[in-house]
Amino acid sequence: MYRILMIEDDPKISSILSEYLTRYEYQVELIKQFDQIKDEFIRLSPDLVLLDINLPYYDGFYWCRQIRSISNVPVIFISARTDEMNQVMAVENGGDDYITKPFHLDVVIAKMKSVLRRTYGEYALNSFQQPTFDISGLFLYQEKHEMAWKDQKVSLTNKEYRLIHKLAEKVERIVTRDDLLEALWDDLDFVDDNTLTVNVTRLRKRLADIGIYDAIQTVRGQGYRLLVNWKSSS
Repeated sequence: MYRILMIEDDPKISSILSEYLTRYEYQVELIKQFDQIKDEFIRLSPDLVLLDINLPYYDGFYWCRQIRSISNVPVIFISARTDEMNQVMAVENGGDDYITKPFHLDVVIAKMKSVLRRTYGEYALNSFQQPTFDISGLFLYQEKHEMAWKDQKVSLTNKEYRLIHKLAEKVERIVTRDDLLEALWDDLDFVDDNTLTVNVTRLRKRLADIGIYDAIQTVRGQGYRLLVNWKSSS
């Protein structure tokens, strides 16, 4: 299921479009804090962004540049501005496509499918396939929050990916519980020792799903360590 971040300040449009996309089994996230869009983007880690131009505080061109400074996630502008200059500016500021309002819902779906297929499907560019980490053949992909081992691949939640990313930065070395708690922290969810324990358990399950066992070692009273001499099912 692809996660779509909708940056639209008109509640009627966002409600209609969100309901329609959900019917097509997309997970839709709505921006509520329009002065913190970059932070929300980082927290939610979407697969695609639907972005209006006329927004409070800063316009969509500004926020597209902010997103492009940290990610290559596809961005589709949806705007009431129909002139060619704004469409040119959308592309120059990092947009992948442009839809004018009023729009037909099926057109939005078709353009989304096309961009998602180019980005993540069989026609994806190699740049999107480059792993962030390669730990003895275990590949981590930050753009999609995925892990891959041989011919197996699994998607991770935001917290699961933050956890494995932090451990991967110090392979074979102890990462303290405090450091891991800091990596999991965000402004919306309360994070404590139980949260960390739960996410370590889930991450171990995700590793087992792709055939890797005993890769995360508990170091009593200190933290956890990612090992490379794990057991595998193949």
